[in-house]
Amino acid sequence: MIIFVAVKLKQIFKKQCNYPWPRPDLCPRCKASGVWGHGFVAAYFDALPGCVMLRRYRCPQCHCVIRMRPAGYFRRFQASIKAIYESLSLRLSKGGYLPGLSRSRQRHWLKALIRNVNAYLGHRWRHLLLAGFMRLLAMGQVPVSSRI
Repeated sequence: MIIFVAVKLKQIFKKQCNYPWPRPDLCPRCKASGVWGHGFVAAYFDALPGCVMLRRYRCPQCHCVIRMRPAGYFRRFQASIKAIYESLSLRLSKGGYLPGLSRSRQRHWLKALIRNVNAYLGHRWRHLLLAGFMRLLAMGQVPVSSRI
């Protein structure tokens, strides 16, 4: 289970395992108290040159592992939501790509967005892809996910 937390990614990178992550009061799955630390896991983000150690917690009742993650990022994505949106906006408006990010990843995001907009919103949205991105976000979907 992932809990998104409003934190500064650069501060986490600087402090690594010494970063003061907030501890959940209750398990998000079973609502038991007494969640304990369960170590760290390495994660990579586009904005940083190396790995970041993200805090994990474990519930003593249901054994759920809770992973903390910076807000502003989708699950399993290294690029921020803002960077993905800017990439799609540039590609759709001017046909270019954002510098510093892999072109193949940016093409993947566009292809996945088209597929998700068609699947969840219908063919009427095919010319409103950026609006579809925002609509899918509001629906709780990851607009550029390869899974439907």
